[in-house]
Amino acid sequence: MESKDNKEFQANGALPSRASEQYDLVILGDGTGATLAAWTFASQGQRVAVVERKYVGGSCPNIACLPSKNIIHSARVSSYFRRGSEFGAIADRFHVDMLAVRTRKRTMVSGLNDVYLDNFKQNGAEFILGSGRFVGPKTLEVALGDGSTRRLRGTNVIVSTGTRSASNAIPGLAEAQPLTHIEALELDAVPGHLIVIGGGYVGLELSQAMRRFGSKVTVVDRNDRLLHSEDDDVTSALASLFMHEGIDTILNARLKHVSGKSGTAVTIVLEQGGIEKTLVGTHLLIAAGRRPNTENIGLETAGVELNDRGYIKVNERLETTAPGIWAIGEVAGTPQFTHVSVDDFRVVRDNLEGGNHVTTWRIIPRTLFTDPELARIGLTENEAKAQNIAYRLFKIPMERVLRAHTLSETRGFLKALVGVDNDLILGFTAFAVDAGEVMASVQTAMIAGLPYTALRDAIWSHPTLAEGLSPLFSSAPTLPTSS
Repeated sequence: MESKDNKEFQANGALPSRASEQYDLVILGDGTGATLAAWTFASQGQRVAVVERKYVGGSCPNIACLPSKNIIHSARVSSYFRRGSEFGAIADRFHVDMLAVRTRKRTMVSGLNDVYLDNFKQNGAEFILGSGRFVGPKTLEVALGDGSTRRLRGTNVIVSTGTRSASNAIPGLAEAQPLTHIEALELDAVPGHLIVIGGGYVGLELSQAMRRFGSKVTVVDRNDRLLHSEDDDVTSALASLFMHEGIDTILNARLKHVSGKSGTAVTIVLEQGGIEKTLVGTHLLIAAGRRPNTENIGLETAGVELNDRGYIKVNERLETTAPGIWAIGEVAGTPQFTHVSVDDFRVVRDNLEGGNHVTTWRIIPRTLFTDPELARIGLTENEAKAQNIAYRLFKIPMERVLRAHTLSETRGFLKALVGVDNDLILGFTAFAVDAGEVMASVQTAMIAGLPYTALRDAIWSHPTLAEGLSPLFSSAPTLPTSS
């Protein structure tokens, strides 16, 4: 008698073979949300397997969020050394040891790997290091390091394969072997002159870090402003910050040709305003967007469709076009932040448990970890105007926040958009020291539906950065604005 598995394989054009190992949940790609799903369902007694090609816990603890912030903090410490006389701490000699910087980062990553592996063991989820691809509905074949294969079938399957750095089709770029953020976080020497292609989050964070380590840095971007989608006051503040720190920027630039090899000598020919220019550096970092990891994993065999941008097509419940297959994180087109991947896990968890959790109308916080940080949640002014939403604007410079004076970190501002017909907070932006921490207080108020006056009249501990929310919401707002 023909098995159900074989019938499904044949219906989808796949060949039948040996019986599959049966699991309640199989996860392809060990991103943060996927890791939480594995631990959660395994701890409930379900049989769970995670198939991951390289990184325990996915990119965040290994090659992205946490390692980059580790390196960025080392760069911040370096900046304090350079400013030492300002604080009365004078170092006779100072240099950056990139090997020590890298060792600190690697030590953190190794420790996190141990924690993750221990959690897998404690919760009973099986972690399988190998390359997986669909060979039928809800069925994966995994190529292991020893040359053998395993076939896994899940009652449910979650795809969490993430994204990778995108590389534009520019003549000579591939041959130049540019750094991505992965290789940049593994540098063992300060680049002589780092050329960064891309003025987004990754490019800006690493540009400032490398500049603070002592590298000459040039940022090249095709848009007319860094983080061009942000409000004018934000992009202007970022431009001033980079100018102050000695980071060159070349905007409205179109790359024409790259020659040489990153790490030795690299030459870029670009066009700006109709004029051709040549830029020479020692290292090249490409940070010009992301591309989904959806190729060569058999999605079409499983009946999983992609959208026009190459991401997995999902509905608001994060269901794919194939029954029993879900997608979470960046590969599903989710905003590219680990904390949103965590919420994706909650959505799928609740739906697998019989609920109806959707991704619609999520308010997503975001933080750029430059120094000062840029943090925002809710509407920007540009977005409010585009949507014809009238608002009152509250805004103060960080000089109004007394804690900032104690830190000698008075650069930047706080601003908030408040509804005209009510006192609810529509959006908040901070360009300030530890802006992400300040934003958390505003986010809590927004989640709770509190009026801005609750923050204005709160008794804040003094002196703290969050205390700045009181003068912010006590300031005189501008007249209601709409497009």
